Amino acid sequence: MSKVMLITGASSGIGEATARKAASEGLKLILTARRADRLEKLVEEFGQDNAVGIAADATDFDELKKVVEQGVEKFGRLDVAFANAGTGVSTPGTEGGDPKEWKKMVDININALLYTANLTLPHLRKTTGHFIMTGSAAGRRAIKGSVYGATKWFVHGFAENLSEEMKEWQGRCTTIAPGMVNTPFFDEPKPDKLDPQDVADAVLFAVNADPRNAVREVFLMPAY
Repeated sequence: MSKVMLITGASSGIGEATARKAASEGLKLILTARRADRLEKLVEEFGQDNAVGIAADATDFDELKKVVEQGVEKFGRLDVAFANAGTGVSTPGTEGGDPKEWKKMVDININALLYTANLTLPHLRKTTGHFIMTGSAAGRRAIKGSVYGATKWFVHGFAENLSEEMKEWQGRCTTIAPGMVNTPFFDEPKPDKLDPQDVADAVLFAVNADPRNAVREVFLMPAY
C-alpha cells in the first residue's frame, strides 16, 4: 500500500521539490499552501488519484484542520507529515528588526509547525507514522541578532521533544537542517548553494529508512 504524505508549503521551493520526489516514488500526496493555482498545477501533473491540493493558510488552525480532514478522507490514512512552511525577514537583527515581521515569522515558523503536529499526530499514531519538519543550519549555531535563527532553534528543540513523545508508539520524527538553499526565499538566485532537490532527497532518505531506524536529523550544507 502506498504511503500518504502531507506537505505544507508545497507550492514552491523545498515543498514542491519534495512533492515531485515523493510522487516519483509512488507516494500519495496531500499538498497545501496559500497559492491554489500552483497546487492545481501539481495535482494535474501527478494525477487526481495520486494527489490532492487544498489551499490554506498554515497559520490558521481551522483552515489547516480542513486540509488534514479532507486529505485523510480522500486517501483513508496518513503516514508522513512534512511541516515545511516557513519564512524569514527582510530586516535582520534585533535592535533594527521589525516586530511586525517577527510576528508573521513566528506564526509560520513556530505556530504553523505546532498546529501541523497537533492535527496530524492522531492519524500518524494509527499508521506508526513519521513527522518531518524543516529546520535550518541557522538553528544549529549562534548568528548575531538573528530572530529567524531563533525560530529555527525552536524547531530543533521541539523536534527533540516530539521525538521522545512519538517514541512511545514507535513513531519517527526527523528534522531536515539545510544550509542556504537556492529557493524563492531569497531575492537573488543562489546557484552555487544547495538545490531544493538536495533537500527533497534528504526528506525521502529519512522516509525510506527502515522503520527501526529513526533518523532524528539530516544536516546538509553546500559543498563550497
